[in-house]
Amino acid sequence: MVEMEKNANKKSKRALLLLNVIFLAIGACGGPMVMRLYFLHGGSRLWLESWLETGGWPVTFIPLLVAYLRRRRKEGSPAKLYFMGGPVFVAATVIGLLTGLDDYIYSYGVDRLPVSTVSLVLASHLAFTALFAFILVKQRFTAYSINAVFLLIVGAGVLALHTSGDRPEGESSKEYFLGFFMTLAAAILYGFVLPLVELTYKKAKQAITFTLVLEIQLVMCFFATLFCTIGMLINKDFKFVLDWDMLLSSSSL
Repeated sequence: MVEMEKNANKKSKRALLLLNVIFLAIGACGGPMVMRLYFLHGGSRLWLESWLETGGWPVTFIPLLVAYLRRRRKEGSPAKLYFMGGPVFVAATVIGLLTGLDDYIYSYGVDRLPVSTVSLVLASHLAFTALFAFILVKQRFTAYSINAVFLLIVGAGVLALHTSGDRPEGESSKEYFLGFFMTLAAAILYGFVLPLVELTYKKAKQAITFTLVLEIQLVMCFFATLFCTIGMLINKDFKFVLDWDMLLSSSSL
């Protein structure tokens, strides 16, 4: 019986891992293309695009609810509703605000660069992740990580030097380089955020379960979305959306 439960847990973990990989692949591949299409077809609301990057955070409630119902079935009424402690919540809040800032910087870069260039420049976040992981969580460098860091930095440098072939039509060199460096800044900040999450896990002083990870992601995405919502309010993006809806309604009549 115990062996069967262990096998079931292994299958469940593998299924969850596979599901997360699929979602990550869809988001990482499809997200930049959808964002670029928005800007190519006349979109100009950077805060709106930033908001959409984490705006789906309520979906996280679904697996959290399923996990809670399973605990409730096994443990009864004493089952915990959540596992996150106060210090972890504060850390997730700070990381979420940094993520919101990173979303905006990233959107700025996508507005001015082709998807291919954005993807390659943003890939340099692996180098910065390795560097910050070494500083924050004492993650050691290996020959493979050093080689990857070197190649990514060289690749980003080559892109910066050969900009005439992939520059969008009508865009000045100043705008292109600004988009390039904003994307690079997004990669640096993202490379800082990932080890910061790992540091949070390390300092949590509690068991890191799948449920706790989901709770941290929920808080991070909520505050990232809140950060972008404030930006939208300041930039009056909601007024733009309402005016656009009214225009569409009147044209349909």
